[in-house]
Amino acid sequence: MLLIRRFEEKAGQLYGMGLIGGFCHLYIGQEAVVVGMQMAKKDGDQMITGYRDHGHMLAMDLDPKGVMAELTGRRGGLSKGKGGSMHMFSKEKHFYGGHGIVGAQVSLGTGLGFANKYRENGNVAMAFFGDGASNQGQVYESFNMAELWKLPVVYVIENNKYGMGTSVARASATTDLSQRGASFGIPGEQVDGMDVRAVMAASEKALKWCRDGKGPYILEMITYRYRGHSMSDPAKYRSKDEVQKMRTEHDPIEQVRARLLEKEWATEDDLKAIDKDVRAKVAEAAEFAQTDPEPDASELYTDILL
Repeated sequence: MLLIRRFEEKAGQLYGMGLIGGFCHLYIGQEAVVVGMQMAKKDGDQMITGYRDHGHMLAMDLDPKGVMAELTGRRGGLSKGKGGSMHMFSKEKHFYGGHGIVGAQVSLGTGLGFANKYRENGNVAMAFFGDGASNQGQVYESFNMAELWKLPVVYVIENNKYGMGTSVARASATTDLSQRGASFGIPGEQVDGMDVRAVMAASEKALKWCRDGKGPYILEMITYRYRGHSMSDPAKYRSKDEVQKMRTEHDPIEQVRARLLEKEWATEDDLKAIDKDVRAKVAEAAEFAQTDPEPDASELYTDILL
């Protein structure tokens, strides 16, 4: 979680310096969701998500240098510098991308679940999407298909309370998004997405449900993003007090830090050492992302499907 936090803080700095162009959606505040799920998954399980995807890649042990270099459009990026923030992919780590089209990854994640069932490999696909995307029509087509064919898919709704600049209360007729699959017979539950323990426990339950051949499962992770929708969003639709209250009372990393100290599982010096190590990794990634060469012009014509 700390690696994701420090990485995203650095990415925000590089964006402000003009070294990252285009879109850049930070995951700060939501770290417990993907880390908790990563702790529960097995090797071979797939993840697919939307455009707020840096945290997912880091949780799946993709090289921070490759992620950051992709943000700056360099040759050593995970997509050779040609994809940018929203289009990174790793077949080796079973990460099937960030996707810029809202809700598109839900259909693709359902397809991954279909492949798992067809191959009888025992793997489960995890399709992440936000509260805004949960209103997309293709989401419900996917739900119907997944339940009809009992596909092993966990649908993870990362409800950070705002779809771009619109509160979920103003955008959704029903705000208990965990029940969005009820008409198809898909079980779902709400989870404290700011508590990595709760996320892991719910994920283990959902993954077992899918692995047992019972079909899909919905997890609504109640979480919060501290920054705007993207780096270009000043987030004037909510008060500073609201954000500060979440940071002070519900921050996922501070909760873990407090527990470690309270139970004497770690000392202040231990935690400072971890933070120092993480900052060094992020600094190395940032340095690589600024010094690695840009792709050769010939790369414009590679990896193109005609």
